[in-house]
Amino acid sequence: METTVQHNTPLVTTNAHQSDDSKAFDWFVWLQSSVRCKRTLKILIPQFSLSAALPTDDDDKIVGGYTCQKNSLPYQVSLNVGYHFCGGSLISDQWVLSAAHCYKPRFQVCLGEHNIDVIEGDEQFIQAAKIIPHPNYNDSTADNDIMLIKLNSPATISSRVSTISLPRSCPTAGTQCLVSGWGNMLSFGIKYPSLLQCLDAPVLTDTACHNSYPRKITSNMFCLGFVEGGKDSCQGDSGGPLVCNGELQGVVSWGFGCALKGKPGVYTKVCNYLDWIQETIAAN
Repeated sequence: METTVQHNTPLVTTNAHQSDDSKAFDWFVWLQSSVRCKRTLKILIPQFSLSAALPTDDDDKIVGGYTCQKNSLPYQVSLNVGYHFCGGSLISDQWVLSAAHCYKPRFQVCLGEHNIDVIEGDEQFIQAAKIIPHPNYNDSTADNDIMLIKLNSPATISSRVSTISLPRSCPTAGTQCLVSGWGNMLSFGIKYPSLLQCLDAPVLTDTACHNSYPRKITSNMFCLGFVEGGKDSCQGDSGGPLVCNGELQGVVSWGFGCALKGKPGVYTKVCNYLDWIQETIAAN
């Protein structure tokens, strides 16, 4: 039986609503003045284990990607509780879009990051004031895997920190897009990068997506990547941006393993949530 995997990296448990959040956050508050957004836990527990049919990682980025040009993705953020656990996208000076399965009751948002293990200067560290998962998020099916985060104070817009546009229409098959994050770089094993990683990949057809995951793809999801495997987002990239032609079209959501043949990454379709995003921001 196949096991689907959400692409984040919790400390010990695979449940995003883990019971140790308060304890982790208290430790984080004590540590944050010196550590800030750096990854303090290098040994993280992956959400799956596979022992066969895994591709070779010839190009060990994101999986199969490359190091992003420094500060070229100023909308990319890191969600942090003493360690990086998910990504997100800055959509206004006070709002971030991420994945609902990344929910934690308290965390810090790190903006302007490139090397997540070093204070480079000009980063911004802002507490999350409101964390609003989609009300119809289903953690069993990953449907409606989207979440809004209101920052405690507005971000200062600069060359290193700026917003990404929401989509005007839904993505079409064949469109080349960019996905980014600080997630695992290996299909099998654990190797987390210090530098932000990028991957260029095409939107797949609905047919290819449904064939890859029979009876699991809803109208709020789409697939991106390569059916032959070798390139994909992975654990730790969850909630991060998928950008097509300068618009935020997807949120890293789930998949079966990472970069496996016939199992591309699955993304939340942002275009289906424009009304919810606008209404939620207006109400908060």
